[in-house]
Amino acid sequence: MSDRGVSGMIALVTGASGALGRAIAVRLGTGGAIVACHYGSNRMGAQETLDAIRAGGGDGMTVGGNVTLREDVDAMVASVLEAHGRIDILVNCAGITRDGLLVRMDDADWDDVIATNLRSAFLGTRAVMRSMMKQRSGRILNVTSVIGVSGNAGQANYAAAKAGMIGLTRSTAREVASRGITCNALAPGYIDAGIAATLTPEQSAKALATVPMGAMGTADDIGEAAAFLCSREARYITGQVLHVDGGMVMG
Repeated sequence: MSDRGVSGMIALVTGASGALGRAIAVRLGTGGAIVACHYGSNRMGAQETLDAIRAGGGDGMTVGGNVTLREDVDAMVASVLEAHGRIDILVNCAGITRDGLLVRMDDADWDDVIATNLRSAFLGTRAVMRSMMKQRSGRILNVTSVIGVSGNAGQANYAAAKAGMIGLTRSTAREVASRGITCNALAPGYIDAGIAATLTPEQSAKALATVPMGAMGTADDIGEAAAFLCSREARYITGQVLHVDGGMVMG
């Protein structure tokens, strides 16, 4: 096993059938990690992610489950441990949006976003904790958002969930640092994949006006940043939120 990068490490990436989850999983896989690609309902999407990893010389597996249910998450983690004996990296990337003004937001739209974006990260982190503590090493990465820092009209549920992930990240980091485990958060800005790809030209122009670099990032930008925070070289970085947003949020 190489003593650099993520080579030889075992990774579990939730939401690996989505654009950002795929970019992270593929970057980890082509960097030498064995990647368990999670899917909720889009099994074909996860298989496409795994195929891309294998095309780049890597390997892995697919795992399905509802990330809001403890029994599914525990079973998913158990299947990876059974197959590979350890989990070195957990990336909590599963997420949804249910946008709407707060005054008209349905209870279900609030609950679904909090469950999928925040509860899932709690369940996943707890499920890998014992094995990581036993091996005295591990990397946990929570994919949050600049919206969790700045807020956004019409996205109170999403902002609350993503802000909660930051609090979860910092508390987890403090609890497990002495065991050689790091926990960090990655906060994408406007990325030309996933949610941002659905914006109208007018919405895109308005969004880019808030970005000092004047352009959207790419899914590969997220994959590269994630790979670094999950690497062996990032051993002394924990409890941090790395903004990958072209300067949109500073400070």
